[in-house]
Amino acid sequence: MNRRIDTLFERYGESHRHPTNNAIHWVCVPLITWSLLALLWSWSPAAAYVLIGVAMVFYLTLSFTIAAGMLAVSAIMVYPLTLLGGATLPIAVAVFVVAWIGQFVGHRIEGKKPSFLEDVRFLLVGPAWLLGMLCRRVRIPY
Repeated sequence: MNRRIDTLFERYGESHRHPTNNAIHWVCVPLITWSLLALLWSWSPAAAYVLIGVAMVFYLTLSFTIAAGMLAVSAIMVYPLTLLGGATLPIAVAVFVVAWIGQFVGHRIEGKKPSFLEDVRFLLVGPAWLLGMLCRRVRIPY
């Protein structure tokens, strides 16, 4: 029987098979995740922490390992936000725009629309999918 996380990863992976699209996602998904945190952080650090908390609840419903890994990734992503000061907002906007352009280029190459257009949960699944791939490569069960 497929676990929910396996089903979500399989569905997400269906539109991420082309090697170029896959490579683009390895760069752009973390950048989009970071830029969303940075946009919220520029408004209120508490808002960024709320987003992290909501994401962690979702990840915990899928896998403790993935949740723990995503919490570590989130901590790594928050650290530079503590250093950027007033530059956070313009940098976040620029990264957000460039990374989404990359995503849409990747999906054009793939010939499939982004998964989140069918299911908004895939905005959270994308980063976890990448972490899941890393877990499989180093043989960490999730």
